[in-house]
Amino acid sequence: MSASKNIKPTESELEILGVLWEKGAGTVREVHEILEKSKDAGYTTTLKLMQIMHEKGLLKRDTSSKTHVYEAAISKENTRQQLLNKMIDTVFNGSASQLVLQALGNHRSSQEELDKIKQYLDQIEQQQKK
Repeated sequence: MSASKNIKPTESELEILGVLWEKGAGTVREVHEILEKSKDAGYTTTLKLMQIMHEKGLLKRDTSSKTHVYEAAISKENTRQQLLNKMIDTVFNGSASQLVLQALGNHRSSQEELDKIKQYLDQIEQQQKK
């Protein structure tokens, strides 16, 4: 699918995808009710956006019943990876280490998070020695 090769969801589309990744398939009304808790958006806006997302290949739509049911057509992991790669390339000039340093410098990490980061770095180092 072409959308999965070059994912460029907007902020609003990411919010809808986030709802569907969290809850699984849902109707426009269900998605709208969740979004409405944190955002002022009309039902018709949510409906139109989800229709556009379907046309772009970001959502799948089941039309077998009167109420259409939508689900994400792209994976959360793949979307995150593509958006992160784009940010590293455009904002950090291709430097993943600058991204990590910026993130760690601007946010307070728990000891558990720091331990996970250290463990991950140890794994990368071991893989590079092979």
